[in-house]
Amino acid sequence: MNRARTPAAALFRRVFLINGLIFTLGTLILALSPATVSSRIKLTEIPVLVVGLAVILTANALLLRSSLAPLDRLAASMRRVDPPRRSDRVDDGGNGDLHNLITSFNAMLDRLETERTTASATALAAQENERQRIARELHDEIGQSLTVALLTLKRAVDRAPAAIRGELEDTQETVRASLDEVRGIARRLRPDALEDLGLRSALNALCTEFSQATGIAVVKHVAPQSDRLRPDIELVCYRVAQESLTNVARHAGAGKVWLDLHATADHVTLRIADDGAGGVTSEGAGINGMRERALLVNATLTIASPKGEGTEVRLTIPLHGQGD
Repeated sequence: MNRARTPAAALFRRVFLINGLIFTLGTLILALSPATVSSRIKLTEIPVLVVGLAVILTANALLLRSSLAPLDRLAASMRRVDPPRRSDRVDDGGNGDLHNLITSFNAMLDRLETERTTASATALAAQENERQRIARELHDEIGQSLTVALLTLKRAVDRAPAAIRGELEDTQETVRASLDEVRGIARRLRPDALEDLGLRSALNALCTEFSQATGIAVVKHVAPQSDRLRPDIELVCYRVAQESLTNVARHAGAGKVWLDLHATADHVTLRIADDGAGGVTSEGAGINGMRERALLVNATLTIASPKGEGTEVRLTIPLHGQGD
């Protein structure tokens, strides 16, 4: 039974055969050529030896270089491996002896990305569950308590003497503002519109709330869809849009934002752009979180941010094979 060659043994065999072939050809050429070498080398024979040696070394170098070229591509691919992004596979190119090494590296990338996607999915699912739990507690517990306090204050204002009525009314407004804030936080943690009405309505509500809170105009174009997308795709689109708008409010210094969502038979494209300062050179936790979410649905997330020209976030989700 033949034992499979290891990459080291295959590389040794290739180098040995190449060197053996070169030296064999060199020996045959010297043996069959009219050139001779005296026992004591003459000056006229030195150029012949130098030329022969140069030819042998050049041929050896060219053959070895072409044979070992895949190692450079393999090393370059190793340097490009970045956990939040999908890494390119090394093209084998039909190189036999290094095929095992390249295949093993590509298989290792497949395993790493599968494990990373599984771990990210588990962590993000736990995060979404925790968001929903906190949203329910805010709405059911704190929201109801503030509502009771607001009703009690209303009765107190109606019965209070004029001397303290103003202070009670100020307290009533403070409690009402706190109730609105709690409800807003609960909506951001658990977008009911996404679950009940779909992605289009949820994005419209998100843009409206963003404009009211920041004063930044949002030009939105969310194409109507005949069928709803899968829940995980809709959630990824919503969270990426939410994080992008949050980054615009915090860092961009923008006066206008564009949000577009289009779906075809093959893919869904979400685009969020602004006219702010741009020049994003480092990626923080928010962008890394968006990349992790994109990997869950096999999507591609690209960020373009020329200095002084705003920032564009583009999420492209393929639809073929999503039902597997």
